[in-house]
Amino acid sequence: MATWWFREVDRSPKLGQAIGMARTTWKGSLSFGLVNIPIGLYAATQDKSIHFNQFEDGTSDRIRYKKVNERTGQEVEADKIVKGVDLGGGEYVLLSEAELASAEPERSRSIEITDFVSLDEIDPVYFNTTYYLAPEGDAAAKAYGLLRQAMAESGKVAIATFVMRNKEYLVAVRPDSDVLALETMYFADEVRSPTKELPNLPGTGVATDQELKMAHLLIDSMQGSWEPERYHDTHREKIEALIEQKAQGMTIAVAKAPPATKVVDLMAALSASIERSASGSGSGSGSGSGRAKRATRSKSSPGKAPAKRAPAKIAATKKAVKAPAAKVVRRKAS
Repeated sequence: MATWWFREVDRSPKLGQAIGMARTTWKGSLSFGLVNIPIGLYAATQDKSIHFNQFEDGTSDRIRYKKVNERTGQEVEADKIVKGVDLGGGEYVLLSEAELASAEPERSRSIEITDFVSLDEIDPVYFNTTYYLAPEGDAAAKAYGLLRQAMAESGKVAIATFVMRNKEYLVAVRPDSDVLALETMYFADEVRSPTKELPNLPGTGVATDQELKMAHLLIDSMQGSWEPERYHDTHREKIEALIEQKAQGMTIAVAKAPPATKVVDLMAALSASIERSASGSGSGSGSGSGRAKRATRSKSSPGKAPAKRAPAKIAATKKAVKAPAAKVVRRKAS
């Protein structure tokens, strides 16, 4: 008679957890002058968003997407698909993968530093994604450490360009604790001008002296040190809890949406906010008692505004890549 052994399987979702060690995204060298440092590029952050699949309601049938011809409704194979740019008026320019490849930037194996600038010169809006640079091999460690220490002591960051995954990047390399961090950056023409493109921006002098004084008091009562561990993705935590409850067969109670916030008097809102912060009952990710303690710290001058940082003036050299002219096809949309 056969004996069956049953093992309890852990079905709890492993949500929000790091998977494995960091892996290199790109390998090459970091060069300045005649010095070349073999390095590996590692992602500094990880996506902990919860990703869902789609199902037909009431079934376990997955929903799949197909690429179809909008005129015939027939599915089109991947090798039959080309890319096109809409010129407006129903007119398109079509480019094949081979034609696009002729314009791809030359693959680089080196992050070539062109300038050293002060970090305060760079407006944070230019920063995009953060990576870590690590030396490849023991021989690279000394030069890597030398560059990191010299940059930290001089208060400078390095500006460079390089190509990764068929895309050219402008980057800033900065010293961060025991590592060199690389920030991919937007080019100047990718950054919007708020004064030109955004409506209803108020100028200075729109608030009264009393309102400004109250606003400074509120800021002073809430000041503290940057402690990233205090802040959590509360929405993701709620989703994780919902998934766990449903996995255990529990019924989810759906709460009603909160009422819309009413517009209140500005001075009254400032005054109430200061009182709430002083009593330690403020809402948010931080503790109320911590905010109450911070309210007793020395206050900054109400009339002193932080200095405005100007965007860096970056002169990044680029290699001119000579590519054959792409043959394009122009047609009217059917």
